[in-house]
Amino acid sequence: MRVLGIDPGLQTTGFGVVDVAGHALTYVASGTITTTHLPRGELPARLKVLFDGISEVVARYQPDVSSVEIVFVNVNPQATLLLGQARGACLTSLVSCNLQVAEYTALQMKKAVAGYGKAGKAEVQQMVMRLLKLPALPGKDAADALGLAITHAHVGGAQQRLAAAAGLQRKSSGMYGGGRSY
Repeated sequence: MRVLGIDPGLQTTGFGVVDVAGHALTYVASGTITTTHLPRGELPARLKVLFDGISEVVARYQPDVSSVEIVFVNVNPQATLLLGQARGACLTSLVSCNLQVAEYTALQMKKAVAGYGKAGKAEVQQMVMRLLKLPALPGKDAADALGLAITHAHVGGAQQRLAAAAGLQRKSSGMYGGGRSY
């Protein structure tokens, strides 16, 4: 199975691709998609760069599944809104490429990769380097994206089996026009 991890950001979005065979992880690729070459006021153009960049990564590396970091609400509501729009562009690109999307919080990723939910960026970089046997530290955004791919490789299958065994299904209460059904 090939997993694509995405760490969304409006200025820099990280991506990481990992092959999974049983418990063995193999590094395939990682990098960033940047929008810093565009003016800050050009939000639609920046979102298009992210959408097109993710689509290109999917076309090049042909992942089987993807994992994306869930946005947290921070002190600055404007920054949170912009990050949410960047994440939306990434999700839309993945879904338009017919990829299944798993979502994990930063805390879940850090706990799965570094063993501690409040691990720093440097600790995540070190553990990703060790887990994937890389010759050098990956960049911060690429390391987070690789961490998301590793997280899905470790827990994604177990979550799917638990959901199937328990008969869990996505609730429709938050869906537009779906009404409430439990």
